[in-house]
Amino acid sequence: MQDTKAGTPRLAAAEIGNDVGLLLAKLHAAGSALNNRVLGDFGLRERSFSVLTLACSGLEPTQRELAIFLGLDPSQVVSLVDDLERRGLVERATGKQDRRAKIIVSTAEGRRIHAKARALLEACEQEQLTALSDAEAGQLRMLLRKALWGGA
Repeated sequence: MQDTKAGTPRLAAAEIGNDVGLLLAKLHAAGSALNNRVLGDFGLRERSFSVLTLACSGLEPTQRELAIFLGLDPSQVVSLVDDLERRGLVERATGKQDRRAKIIVSTAEGRRIHAKARALLEACEQEQLTALSDAEAGQLRMLLRKALWGGA
């Protein structure tokens, strides 16, 4: 049952309605559903898109760095990179800093797909945050980054 006036669920009045973990989880679940629907048109899901995004970043991440940053088991990252590599979207290359490490870099096709998908995901994010002003959405990003990494 929804409070039709504000669109707020009735149960949000309970103490748990202010729980940061619940609020973040619900926001993430709703965003994931939107994102995965759009990414499906490209044969991607949020996790594979995250790997592709980092491969397109120019930061030349290693698989270990990807696993740590994305909070995934290294075997999950290997599987995601394998799939993206089979599709010709990323490549494993020799690291410039450590020749033993393999870095993940995007291909031209990977950058093309990424740019198209990124544009659609930005629209999804705007849809999800439609109740926030641009300034509020920016503040939300800043606060989340600060909570995660201690800086803006």
